[in-house]
Amino acid sequence: MADKKIGKVTHYYDKIGVVIVELAGNLKLGDSVTFKKGDDELLTQTVESMQIEKAGVDKAGKGDTIGLKVDEAVKEGAEVYA
Repeated sequence: MADKKIGKVTHYYDKIGVVIVELAGNLKLGDSVTFKKGDDELLTQTVESMQIEKAGVDKAGKGDTIGLKVDEAVKEGAEVYA
């Protein structure tokens, strides 16, 4: 159940389908994340690809800024829950 806020989307790159997320919690490959904007649930998916500074990583933590491959467009400012 996606109930703990772990970050916020700061940018969405539509051509490559990647969001930039500033993390406030831990995240690892295989986790399920939900993107929400206000009361609207935008997207729920499993983390399959994650990068820090263009290098693939298996996990990231509070304070990290990550690139995350998404299946659909996600608006900037959306909150990320896991």
